[in-house]
Amino acid sequence: MNKFVLPLIAGVGASITIGFLLYFETTFENSTLIMAPFGATVVIVFGLPKSPLAQPKNVILGHLITAFIGVFFVQFIGVSQIDLAIATGLGVSGMLLTKTTHPPAGANPLLIMMSGQSWLFLVTPVLIGAVIIVLMGKIMQIFQDRFVVNVS
Repeated sequence: MNKFVLPLIAGVGASITIGFLLYFETTFENSTLIMAPFGATVVIVFGLPKSPLAQPKNVILGHLITAFIGVFFVQFIGVSQIDLAIATGLGVSGMLLTKTTHPPAGANPLLIMMSGQSWLFLVTPVLIGAVIIVLMGKIMQIFQDRFVVNVS
């Protein structure tokens, strides 16, 4: 297969997905569907779709676990330098213990704690955004598999 086809498909899939999230974020008032870690998530989901780190369970639960930890710290513990460090470590441990490791999600406690997010952040953008990325990744994978088969 041409060495440019898969990177091109991955880039198009990532662009469409992030564009989709941004479009609906501006369309629906008071909604947040995008966060910085999703940029790294689309690299893994579209660029390395067979990786264990790109699987739906890892993407969705990895983001939810680490986001929960971040919001928990904001709401009940606090946000100091040591809190940021501990929450990040807990996020890594939580993903590893649950076998839901997704490296971009490691940034969630930092993002959430530094911006003072509430429990709603777990739903939007974390859950809804992660599910949309996974669904778009699966759709693109179907097209990619068909294209790869047709090219071979």
